[in-house]
Amino acid sequence: MVSKFKALAVVSLLGASLMMSGCSATTRAGADEISGKLMVAPLLPDYKQEVTLAKLNEVLSTMELTEEQRARFHYERGVLYDSLGLRLLGRLDFSQALRIRPDIADAYNFLGIYYTQEGEFDSAYEAFDGVLELQPDYDYAYLNRGIALYYGERADLAIADMNRFFSLDPSDGYRSLWLYLVESAKDKPQALAHLKQHRQQLSGDAWATVLVDFYLGKVNKSEVFAKAKQGLSQPREYTERLCEAYFYLAKTEAEQGNKELAANYLRLALATNVYDFVEHRYARVELARLAGQE
Repeated sequence: MVSKFKALAVVSLLGASLMMSGCSATTRAGADEISGKLMVAPLLPDYKQEVTLAKLNEVLSTMELTEEQRARFHYERGVLYDSLGLRLLGRLDFSQALRIRPDIADAYNFLGIYYTQEGEFDSAYEAFDGVLELQPDYDYAYLNRGIALYYGERADLAIADMNRFFSLDPSDGYRSLWLYLVESAKDKPQALAHLKQHRQQLSGDAWATVLVDFYLGKVNKSEVFAKAKQGLSQPREYTERLCEAYFYLAKTEAEQGNKELAANYLRLALATNVYDFVEHRYARVELARLAGQE
């Protein structure tokens, strides 16, 4: 989310930046995007990531490290694996880092996300509780635990966590969206009334505000896709925005009973390869939920 609910910022290592670059296709907005064609090239790993991964492997296999250094390098390699969509390898590194140093809150946060994706909700709650015990001000742990509670069908607790997360930055449209999603699972009219109130605190020209306005009926699908192309600051940003748009449009289509279109949007969100966005992380969970409703 350029609010982008990344679980955490990617950690720099040895002066190398763990950034991804991608190529986006120049396309026309409109009916093709709404009907479900892939309108952007998936993000591809940057060579810097490959170089950094090679350096990390060399450091961990050849250098004498203190326990703290070894834990940190395992954690950093886990972050890189996660950004590349290599979830199993990332999980192994985060677990190894915690075996060496059981006080790395960020590692627990990642593991909690993985447990949520796998439907292991009790383990997810425990992981996020661990994050907040170590860092009570870790705001994204409230988001991630709220999402776990939402998918675990514990609506009241999910709403409490999302309210806490929202209250820490009411000007962030993504926080408004997720609060709406968890509230609407219990009481949609009330959730919509709250979203209308929260809209007043958002910047009118922010991309996240476009998504909020879609939920409020102020813009339609064509306008969402058109606005996704405006004000871009980097090559990968259009792909990131499409990942988000496809996910949030899928949620509305699923709610309206349009399961096949919702599933298509979710597959498109996955096809962007924006692995570290919350929308990409849970698109597969949403697909599984749709399949379970058939």
